[in-house]
Amino acid sequence: MELKTAPDPFLDFKIRQREMWGAFAPAALFTTPVAGRLVRFAAIRSGETVLDVGTGTGVVAITAARSGAQVTGLDLTPALLEQARENSRIARMENIVWTEGDAEDLPYPAASFDVVLSQFGHMFAPRPEVAVSEIRRVLKPGGRFAFATWPPEHFVGRVFAFIGRHSPIPPPGEPPVLWGNPAVITERLAGRFHPLFFSRGMMAFPALSMEHYRLFMEKSVGPIQKLLESLSTDPEQLASIRAEFEELAQPYYWDNEIHQDYLMTLAKAA
Repeated sequence: MELKTAPDPFLDFKIRQREMWGAFAPAALFTTPVAGRLVRFAAIRSGETVLDVGTGTGVVAITAARSGAQVTGLDLTPALLEQARENSRIARMENIVWTEGDAEDLPYPAASFDVVLSQFGHMFAPRPEVAVSEIRRVLKPGGRFAFATWPPEHFVGRVFAFIGRHSPIPPPGEPPVLWGNPAVITERLAGRFHPLFFSRGMMAFPALSMEHYRLFMEKSVGPIQKLLESLSTDPEQLASIRAEFEELAQPYYWDNEIHQDYLMTLAKAA
């Protein structure tokens, strides 16, 4: 008798996510230095098998491959994977395996990888417990899980809260920025991973003015794009939202940079 998999209750949301993040490639460029720090933090070694969950344009996967690792990059968005393939061609790291897929349903056998990485990626899976279970399943015993996330109390976390407050349809599942809270991370990984190590850093985003930064975000960050599209017929509300965004960002802007704090976590599979 054939077993049938239950339908994914978040399928429509994931389809919207896949489309929404298609324009992210220009913004991904600014995460390149963070990718270097994450790969170093995870202590990637030559010959290790590595999975990059939510690989986007491949900045983490390519960085890990330069360390001599055997790398697979997975993402939900085909447009970003196309850019990842082009980036790997330019970097002469064309042995990376690129896979379209879902962090909540990883298409790999159990115990396939020495390391799982995720830079601002797995945090968008709506069910953290499912994503954590899948990541632990594909890791070998004693394997490492290293990831970078946005703390809720800092700028990017506050931006996601701002988007959530104003979105006509709040996204389902757990808020992504909870993955930036060490206490929440500890609770979510308990029983499957130990011990946990944390480190913090800051990502500098160059901008000639607040207006330049806002316009760039409106063109390349899907959730902001969708929010503004929902207000396209209300010029007064649109102007108000834009002014509120600039006011939110202003304290983080100096020396022609937006300063975005992030958290890195390293955990060992139990």
